[in-house]
Amino acid sequence: MFAGVPWPPSGFDELSPEEKVDYVQSLWDRITASEDRVPVPDWHKDVIRQRLAHPDANRMDWAQVRDQITRDLGQTNPKA
Repeated sequence: MFAGVPWPPSGFDELSPEEKVDYVQSLWDRITASEDRVPVPDWHKDVIRQRLAHPDANRMDWAQVRDQITRDLGQTNPKA
């Protein structure tokens, strides 16, 4: 972290959770405003190339996505 910047920024801890998320999103939007300044790791590019080469390899419908997420979270499948 840059030594001249207080962490967390003044007043951050007093924000509601929603305001904190908005704040962080605003920071990210500011960082990514210049795409050429955001480094993309080579492994990200490799994953994208693989997925573009085989677009149907990991295709799932909504029920499969929901089931995978609930399994990953260790929850039972909500039938909603």
